[in-house]
Amino acid sequence: MKRLLSWIAISLLTSFAARAQTKRAPTPEDLFAVKDVADARLSPDGTTVAFTVTTIDRARNTYDSHVWTVATSSAQPLELTSGAARDSSPRWSPDGKKIAFVSNRDGKAGLWIVDVTSRETKLIATFEGSNSFLSKAGEMFCWSPDGRELAFVAAEKSLEQSTDPRVIARAQFKSRMSFSDNRRTHIFVVSAAGGQVRQLTRGNYDEHSIAWSPQGDEILFLSNRHPDPDLEFDYDLFAVTVTNGVERRLASTVGVEMYPSWSPDGNTIAYIATKRKVTTIDSVAEDAHVWVMEKKGGEGQELTAALDRRAGAPQWSADGRSIYFLAGDHGRTSIYRVGRDGGQASAVLTGGYQINSFSVAKDSLAFTLSTDVAPSEVFTSKDAGGAMRQLSNFNKELMAQLNIVKPENIRFQSFDNTEVEGWVMKPSGLEPGKKSPLILEIHGGPHGMYGYGFNLTNQIYAARGYGVLYMNPRGSSGYGQAFSDGCVNNWGGGDYQDLMKGVDYALANNNWIDQHRLGVTGGSYGGFMTNWVITQTDRFKVAVSVASLSNLISFYGTSLYQDLIHAEFPGATWNNYDLLWKYSPIHYVKAANTPTLFLHGEQDNDVPITQAEEMFQTLKRMGVDTVLVRYPREGHGNREPAHRLDQIVRTLAWFDKYIRPNVE
Repeated sequence: MKRLLSWIAISLLTSFAARAQTKRAPTPEDLFAVKDVADARLSPDGTTVAFTVTTIDRARNTYDSHVWTVATSSAQPLELTSGAARDSSPRWSPDGKKIAFVSNRDGKAGLWIVDVTSRETKLIATFEGSNSFLSKAGEMFCWSPDGRELAFVAAEKSLEQSTDPRVIARAQFKSRMSFSDNRRTHIFVVSAAGGQVRQLTRGNYDEHSIAWSPQGDEILFLSNRHPDPDLEFDYDLFAVTVTNGVERRLASTVGVEMYPSWSPDGNTIAYIATKRKVTTIDSVAEDAHVWVMEKKGGEGQELTAALDRRAGAPQWSADGRSIYFLAGDHGRTSIYRVGRDGGQASAVLTGGYQINSFSVAKDSLAFTLSTDVAPSEVFTSKDAGGAMRQLSNFNKELMAQLNIVKPENIRFQSFDNTEVEGWVMKPSGLEPGKKSPLILEIHGGPHGMYGYGFNLTNQIYAARGYGVLYMNPRGSSGYGQAFSDGCVNNWGGGDYQDLMKGVDYALANNNWIDQHRLGVTGGSYGGFMTNWVITQTDRFKVAVSVASLSNLISFYGTSLYQDLIHAEFPGATWNNYDLLWKYSPIHYVKAANTPTLFLHGEQDNDVPITQAEEMFQTLKRMGVDTVLVRYPREGHGNREPAHRLDQIVRTLAWFDKYIRPNVE
């Protein structure tokens, strides 16, 4: 018997070792295999989760997204919709028998409903959206509480506009990838059975982020009613009576209200808000907090100021006594809860992961969660914070094939003793005694946050033989308001020093890093910082700058985000040119000699491609090895799968050219 048990143990170990040896390194082509699981929504009775799964169709160079459900008791997902379509935003009917969603299926963009039992889909209303940028917009459709109607946000009919010549009279004349169509978005209502669509709101402004009251009489919405909304980002809360379209303003604050949500009894509204007068439609320095307001409107009550963390996605508990919300903290994104009347906010689910979406029903939670070693999947937690249970495994087969590197968390003291957090990934197959190159990767924003989310690109770098260092320098969210403000009026100042101290720390504590083979890359603000780095130091032998800024003066005059400069460099821009030039990488470009690859979308209006062109042309004239890659049909960051693949492959080739790892 002992011999038999011993033989079984040896067999199991041998089998495990064999499986481990058959694992392979991640490759750029794995981009096409990862499935994006998102937008978990619990049914009203808390027994079933609806969510979306997005896959890539490589042959068509596009994406397909479908609605799935899974019972919280079975963990056997069921696909409700299929075909060549982009289905998104699944929302349960009040009786839990149907799910409404937005889709372009059958070539008809609009609002659809799928019957959960029969899986029959029906088009309820076609609509068009405006291409004008709506910053931080929340829910764009919702059910009436009796399930008989749906409200949705859509654009008014197209207006005839002259394009030869194109006459521009508004400040926000650009959308993210083209010229604005100048169409306003308003609220419409349609029967859940389909039929005539009724327009509920009108005017020369936009409404969005809607929520139907539990009593059924009003719909909450957000709107910027500033005399010229293009010049000041200022959403306020409104409500409109469903029967007659009469509107009332609930708040008129200096800050911005976002993501409104009715309490179960309809007497209170939870929302997210900022308080500063000058803010931006882009990357906001100020951490928004959870607020509540009585149905009648008036002054709101801030609930989570003491938490000192950036909050989002407020949702009520079933009894209306507390509010759940997401907040970032030290690279984690967790679910928190705060009482309706205030008190201490506390985490109900937190750990080495990032929760990307969640919903509450019957005080159970459903959410999508990713870690630094696994893509997003659906989970549930009973009793709002109890043990988690995984309900989906869409990426299990792929992840079982791959050698995944677990990032190591680091914390170090920066130049002024501020603690900064980061992560180091060792190269796959690191051999003792051998040195390997290191890539410093810098996040965007500037108020973004790296952490415990899955990053396939970094895994590919590590598989190729590169170490990867990424961190959250001052200016990042997730560490409190003072830290988030750390780069305001000082781009490339303290945050640059944090990054360099992080590189020093990594070198001092990882003897496998070759200090003579360092590379740097980043996108958006990370691209700005990449451009800044190569003009401030020669320690990096190669750089890849993605969707980057280089000249803050010309950026202000050409970007969709003029107010980003207002918020980050307080004061009238036309009185601040010396300051903006001081913090522009192009100002210092004559000191740069780092070979640099620039990657940029041709239709990027967030950060126009001229920003990359300015750096590229100057480096080229200076004799520095540089290449500019222009991606047609792309905006701020590549969307087309073929372009995403090309970006990874080109980046690896550029790094290989100058700091090639020790590989065959």
